[in-house]
Amino acid sequence: MKQDPSSAVDRQREIYVHGAAGRRSPVPVDMDELEIAARDVMAPEAFAYIAGGAGRESTMAANLAGFERLQIVPRMLRDVGERTIATEFLGHPRSTPLMLSPIGVLEMAHPEADLAVGRAAAACDIPYIYSNQASVAMETVAEAMGERSRYFQLYWSKSNDLVESFVHRAEAAGCEAIFVTLDTTLLGWRTRDLGLAYLPFLRGKGIAQYTADPVFRRLMREGVSDSAPRPPISVKALATLVESAMSYPGSTLSALGSGDALKAVRTFVDIYSRPTLTWDDLDFLRGCTDLPIVLKGIQHADDARRAVDAGMDGIMVSNHGGRQVDGAIGSIEALPVIAQAVNGQIDIAFDSGIRGGADIFKALALGADVVGIGRPYCYGLAIAGESGVRDVLTNLLADFELTMALAGIADAKDIGPEALRARSDFENGAAAS
Repeated sequence: MKQDPSSAVDRQREIYVHGAAGRRSPVPVDMDELEIAARDVMAPEAFAYIAGGAGRESTMAANLAGFERLQIVPRMLRDVGERTIATEFLGHPRSTPLMLSPIGVLEMAHPEADLAVGRAAAACDIPYIYSNQASVAMETVAEAMGERSRYFQLYWSKSNDLVESFVHRAEAAGCEAIFVTLDTTLLGWRTRDLGLAYLPFLRGKGIAQYTADPVFRRLMREGVSDSAPRPPISVKALATLVESAMSYPGSTLSALGSGDALKAVRTFVDIYSRPTLTWDDLDFLRGCTDLPIVLKGIQHADDARRAVDAGMDGIMVSNHGGRQVDGAIGSIEALPVIAQAVNGQIDIAFDSGIRGGADIFKALALGADVVGIGRPYCYGLAIAGESGVRDVLTNLLADFELTMALAGIADAKDIGPEALRARSDFENGAAAS
């Protein structure tokens, strides 16, 4: 399937023509400006949660720096008049190599949250990985997306009954694969959130997948252990309770009067993550579903090999955008070694640090089959809702297509490691050959 040869050029032209008529999108094209614009419209707690990382945020920096150490070597006089950015993933053709990585608590960015993102993804024909920590239940977003592709991100809780229920709901909602996040069995030391002493889940935000689930509601009725937090009584604590009731389905007064809002928060905190998870547990998940299973959070070649041996369908090379382990390897640095270890036996998705079309190009060159975008689409959401997400996605795709063509490649499937050189190669005087 060939891409419209002028599609990226049309996007450029649209921006320039609108500018000549005095119309300019509120969503900046430049990624640094995009983040600043989002910060200006978001509450400090919301921006800290989305933009922040673990510790001193050195892993966030490593994600970006890793891309800067790679340089594209353009080739000349190659026919790029007709171009295609189509690819394949998990046995299905995809019109682009882009997907939307899961981001939780999107209500902190925009009231329409996951629903706006789902509509934008569907309009751009880009698969959306529904967050386990969504602000809108997967069934509602699936209805808005129609037949467009979507996946489900699974956080493995302490309740296998809940895990199974989530998976079966994802199947019924038309999700095409389960992405199991492995790197968040505990929350990382996120200094921006800790500095503000703010965790959205304690306010009932980002738990819509749970409160919509029959197994979770059963667990609420059964009660929680003494490990659940009990903040001291104060005016602020009461305000937080009201806030959690406002996020709970149905009437706020009913959620307060029944105690369901508080029960939901305490039950979630009690069962949210499972630090005892091991490779042996994957057999349980495989027994729950026939959907493809992708392991998200792989950063080491040995873990990639174990995923192959365990019969997984894919892996996602990701460090959670630098939100879990401070001082960890940048994901793009981990990718080539992992791709070599996998050797085409299973598909590879990638995220963490994508900020432009050149980054997409570089990730594909080093072995990724598809590439996930995270924070940038959330910034677009904060600025302009659904249309903001669409602007970010169409800009990224146009940037990627033009980068590919100007590098002398007409088909995204032909992007390989020979298109790149490490910056050190040039600094040491080595010539491109």
